Amino acid sequence: MDCVFLDYQKAFDTVPHQRLLTKLEACGVRGSIHGWIAAFLRNREQRVVVGGEMSSWTQVLSGVPQGSILGPVLFLVYINDVPVQVKSKVKLFADDTKLYNVIEKQEDRLTLQRDLCTLCEWSKNWQLKFNIDKCKSMHVGNREGDITNYYMTSEEGERIDLQVVTEGERLGGGCKK
Repeated sequence: MDCVFLDYQKAFDTVPHQRLLTKLEACGVRGSIHGWIAAFLRNREQRVVVGGEMSSWTQVLSGVPQGSILGPVLFLVYINDVPVQVKSKVKLFADDTKLYNVIEKQEDRLTLQRDLCTLCEWSKNWQLKFNIDKCKSMHVGNREGDITNYYMTSEEGERIDLQVVTEGERLGGGCKK
């Protein structure tokens, strides 16, 4: 099996509010609940304090509030359509995403790579960037010669090979070869 560990760049900070509200509506969240969530996101402001000096307040147009129970749920709603974009299997939990496929023949590797490219395009279209430097791939199995170098495409269209690792993070603990 080959697995790609995906890392979204500032995942909770970059979800565009209006696009999130559109996805909520598409999932059937309408009426007063939709209005409540919109109010939860609306009229948020932030400023920066450096060395005692404060910037002026600015409106926050993206991001789900961190530290809230609703934040991870809203992020999952935003990326909930990721599994239908690909043929490989996907595991989602908050901003932790894994794309994986059982590798029995070369076509299985090509499928995983195509799916990775599809997710790069999805990410670009939905304004949610991957932190490619933190994305990793891992081969799980006993055939060492079967390791594939997967790649992702940067915003500029540059091919970036993913680091191959022998351990990865998963909920509840590490994942070792």
